[in-house]
Formats: sequence, structure tokens, C-alpha cells
Amino acid sequence: MDFEAVLKQVDEKECLGFLSSMVQHKSYSETDGEKVLAAYMVDEMRKLGLTADLTPVPGQRVNAIGTWKGTGDGDSLLFNGHLDTNPVSEGWTVDPWEGKVDDEFIYGIGVSNMKAGDAAYFCAVKTLMKAGVKLKGDVVLTFVVGELQGGIGTLAAVNQGVRADYFINSEPTDLAALTMHASSVSFVIELTGITRHLSKREEAVDAIMAACTLIPRINAMSFSGARSDEHRSINRAHVGIVHGALGRELQEWRPPQVADFVKIKGSARFGPGQSAEGALQDIRDLLDQLEADFPGLKATARKEAIEGRPVMPPFEVAKDSRIVRSLNAAYKAVRNQTQPTGAVTPPGFYGTDAGHLYEAGGMEGVVCGPGGRYNTMPDERVDINDFIDMVKIYMVTMMDICGVEA
Repeated sequence: MDFEAVLKQVDEKECLGFLSSMVQHKSYSETDGEKVLAAYMVDEMRKLGLTADLTPVPGQRVNAIGTWKGTGDGDSLLFNGHLDTNPVSEGWTVDPWEGKVDDEFIYGIGVSNMKAGDAAYFCAVKTLMKAGVKLKGDVVLTFVVGELQGGIGTLAAVNQGVRADYFINSEPTDLAALTMHASSVSFVIELTGITRHLSKREEAVDAIMAACTLIPRINAMSFSGARSDEHRSINRAHVGIVHGALGRELQEWRPPQVADFVKIKGSARFGPGQSAEGALQDIRDLLDQLEADFPGLKATARKEAIEGRPVMPPFEVAKDSRIVRSLNAAYKAVRNQTQPTGAVTPPGFYGTDAGHLYEAGGMEGVVCGPGGRYNTMPDERVDINDFIDMVKIYMVTMMDICGVEA
């Protein structure tokens, strides 16, 4: 098989046009718009001749699942990405729904997270078919919803029996091969001090002062039980919400008094082999030290969970696994460079649906997709070169993993 001749079949204008059409669908998470886009993806897969259907997701939502059947005797490869997006923020200077293309970027809400990845594997299949390539193994395309609600769409697909020998999740990694990412736990900390009027604050235990001491310690944390320095490299805790005032009701009308109550909310990230319970115990150890530093302070910590929302588990694959080696080789063939590989950050701090494919699905895979640098920000965009190279890298990986009929 002449890979170079096949790669020359990639039509940049056509690929960008398809991605623009996806951006033009307003598919905010948990809205009817994601259903419309899922139906659009099924129609487009059927136009290629794929077997494709809408499949149910809890909450009356749907995934779009399609299969390009191979001729047999080849390994199967599943691609996974979500269709639902975050809402548009303030500060945009371009129309977030246009799918605008200029000389360097394609713009739009959700284009990085993660419609560019979705479009890349669709266009990879379309280009291979156009070039007359026949694969031995199946290629399964999963366009899911609910990644933003803990991955309920992918979990539904896995529970319905969607499987392959290998997978690629196309979350934005700026084309790096992410072989490990964190899981997370949300936590709530409450600090209870002792109030006094400011005239007698020396007699008080100031909960806000205690919080100001605690927060940098939390933000500098790593957690016990890391299997290696690489595992520890994706440990991180962050405080995102702080509210301090007078009493548990957080009364704000009495600023002359020392605040005696603070509520803190945050999130911790930890690697494979570590646990939410271990992370919470490490936070508890910090609180014990804080209580010693502020005699009379009482500090509690608890896990915060959202009912009905799964937690994305951590993900890990060996760097010398077949899927990683295949992807690395494809990257080398397209870019003539060594692919960044490992617990690459910032993507290593993410949670992705790869965790469900790995844990619930029992599949071996890797995370690699276009976008990342300009993710979740005004004028969200993806480098055109990265998007087109991703199409090509996916094509080469499909041919290698699935095998090509002579």
C-alpha cells in the first residue's frame, strides 16, 4: 500500500467544510441541539455506506454509533468523541456558530472540545473509502453525548456492548499521545472559628485567615501512593470556590466581626493506583496541621458527588502497547517528528471518556486529538495544520491496526 498516495487524497477544503457544518450545530450539553447533531452524524455516516444508528443514553439523550465493516482477519479500532459542548462565554470577537476559517485557524464553540477530533476521524474514514482502501478489521465511530456529565454517553455505549480491540479517544491533546490521565474527586471543606468584634480580634479564631493559610497548601498538593514520578506528575488539587462570613448562614451584614465560618469547594486530581479516599485523607492531614496552627479551629472535609453522575476513572496504557506504537509511527510518517507521549500535561489533568473505555470496556487505547491550546476560551479555535495532520495520522493508524486488503 502506497501510504503517501493515499494521504494525498485528503481534501483540506472538504474536511474543513465538514467541521464547519458540525460547529454550525448548536449542541449545548443536555439540550435538543445535541440530538439534532447526533442525527446529522448518523445521516452522514450512512451516506458513506456505514451501518449507523442512534442509540439511547439515560435522560432521553442519544449517541450516534457507526461501523465501517472490514473484510475480516483484522483487528478492530474504535474512535470516541463527544458532540455536546460548553456554552459560549463573553469576549468572543467572531461568530461562535459560523465555523469561520481563515489562513491559520478554524473557529467556533466546541471546535477544540471536541468537534475537530470528531470530524478528523470521520474524514479519515471518508478519505480512505474515497481512495479505495479496504480494511480487514472494523472501524467503529462513536459520537457520544454526556461527556460533560461524567461520560454517561460513552458508559451507555459500553454497557450496550460497543467494543473494539483498540480505541483512540480524540480529546484535544495538541496531537500528543496521552497514555495516562487523572481521575478526580470534588471536595467540600468547612472551617469553623470563633468570632469576636474587631476590637478584640486577638481573642478570635479567624476562619478567613485560616482559609488563606490553607488554600496555598491545597493548591501545592500531591497525594500519597503514587506509583511513580510520572503518576505523581498528574496529581493536583485546586480550590475554586471560597465563601467566608459570620455563622454557618454566612451573614455578610456584620463586617466589623471576625468571620467564624468558611466553606471551600475544590477538586483533586490523582493518578491510576491512587484513590479518592486516599486524596481525602491527605487533605484531612492538612486540616490536622491547620487546626494545630490555629488553636480552637475546627475543620472538616467531605467528598461532594452529584447524584446520577458517574465519576470518570483514571486511564493508563503502556507506552510500548501496540496502539501507542502504531500512533507514534503514524505521527512520524506524517510529521517526520517524534510524537510527544506519556502523561503529558495539561491534558493529563483532564478526565476523559478513555477512562470508561479502559475500565468498564476493558479496552486498550490512547488519547490523541487536535486542539487544546485554545480550548474553553473566547474565540475557541484549532490550528488548520493540526486538524488536517490529525486526519492523516488517524488514516495511517487505521491502516496499520486494521490491516489493508491487498
